[in-house]
Amino acid sequence: MNDDIRGQQDEPELLRDQVQQVLRHRVLVAGGLLAGLLAGGWFAYGSTATYESSSEVLVRAATINPYATNGVSVDKQINIGSERQTAAGNAVAERAADKLGLDADEAGDLQKRLQVTNPPDTLVLKFSYVGATPQRAAAGAEAFAQAYLDYRETQTTGTVTNMIAGYKKQLDPLAKQREDLLDQIDQLEGDTEKSTALAAQANLLSQIAELTNDISELKALDTTPGYITVKAEEPAVAEGLGTPMLIALGGVVGLALGLLGAWLRMIFDPAARSADQVSRALRAPVLGSLPRVPEEPLLAADGALAEQYRSVAFRLAYDRHFADRRRLLVVEPGGEGTTASVVAVNLTACFAETGMSALLVEADLRHPDLARRLPEAPGARPAWADREPLDGSPWPGGRHITVDAGESGTFDLVPGVRVPHVARTLTSAATTRLIDQADAPNTTVVVLAPPVLSYADALALVDRVDGVVVVCDPRTVARTALERIRELIDGAGGQVLGAVLHQAGSRRRARRRVAQQTAAIPNPTLSPESVTRDTLSSGTR
Repeated sequence: MNDDIRGQQDEPELLRDQVQQVLRHRVLVAGGLLAGLLAGGWFAYGSTATYESSSEVLVRAATINPYATNGVSVDKQINIGSERQTAAGNAVAERAADKLGLDADEAGDLQKRLQVTNPPDTLVLKFSYVGATPQRAAAGAEAFAQAYLDYRETQTTGTVTNMIAGYKKQLDPLAKQREDLLDQIDQLEGDTEKSTALAAQANLLSQIAELTNDISELKALDTTPGYITVKAEEPAVAEGLGTPMLIALGGVVGLALGLLGAWLRMIFDPAARSADQVSRALRAPVLGSLPRVPEEPLLAADGALAEQYRSVAFRLAYDRHFADRRRLLVVEPGGEGTTASVVAVNLTACFAETGMSALLVEADLRHPDLARRLPEAPGARPAWADREPLDGSPWPGGRHITVDAGESGTFDLVPGVRVPHVARTLTSAATTRLIDQADAPNTTVVVLAPPVLSYADALALVDRVDGVVVVCDPRTVARTALERIRELIDGAGGQVLGAVLHQAGSRRRARRRVAQQTAAIPNPTLSPESVTRDTLSSGTR
């Protein structure tokens, strides 16, 4: 239950962290926005403007009395779907081309610019024409509407003419038969024969009257195909979204693509990038975040940087695990280890400033350089330095100095020296006795070791020091490297107390360091198995 509540509370924090991570890739976001604005401007100024005008035609059927209420309704006499296909056909397009003064071969191009629609439940055809200028658009819509009406009237008139001609062909033989029958009636004398002839004459007259009536109705038909209810007008503005809208739309699309690219960059970015990701990878808190750490001088003067070191030291002093044993191991994931040495020196000075007896052990026996970079304070040699190692090793029983830390006071330094066998020296009894100086009251021992992923020297000291502080730049260290460090330290019996973040001085060097850390981790000079064997053989803890 508590885990669920805690997970729900962490969701806004995770989302906020992801948004911050995305916005850190400002180049991608700004590049996408700029590309979108340029694309929108190119479409706005590079594309040809088009104009659309429309004309509406009310279609009607041929009828004798358009106001008659009886008979078949007009909408039943007209198939508006067929009429829409006719309006968009080649015959109408050729008539429209002729009205526009164009050749019949250009009718196909006119059809591509035309769109004929029919509003639902109406007998109205809407002719929409797209032209390069407002005048062409209005002329095209008007030409197609008038061409459709002319074509339909021509078809209706032709049909009526053909029907009248057919009726007349039927009427002429009947009229001739009637004349012949009249001549026969004049020559007949019998009543019976006359009655038969008169009946035949009446039948002929009925047929002649019916055909004559049909011809009269056809001649009386109103063949008007329809009316233009909306005349085409020249449009005031061009079609499309317009220049401002296209530029704004391009900016929105570009911004979205930029954010997508930044999100993908964040997903596939091996670097930790933020304090939250470092904390999650190490499963330890971030003790402090330092600005760019200068290589010289090692001891920070009073200012923001010195206050950051004091803040980290106080957080460590109140850490329960560190307060129990007062042993601290300072390491870097990889690289040259220069920043870890600066942090170790300043943390030791901060512990000395609080009144503790601070001891800094330079366990970097491969590239030792603290002795020449720190000022030596005059004074007596510390008591722990009087005891020479029984095994005769040159370290840590060699030179020991007292460092002048300015206003912070002094602290003792065991400088590193080059030795023929680093593993045997780090796991010796003398090294164990040196680190055990932290067991004395009010004494703190800070141990500086080479980078964890470059050498296994730090792992040889973890079981003696226990508490580890990782110094890294979140922009240059890979998440997988931090997870690997945590696994190695946990496996060696230590615990990561926290991380101290800083900023790298060179972006190119930072990218190279990330690439190196994301690659396969090379076999360390001293493996954890060899550390265990040397530790047991030396009789140490």
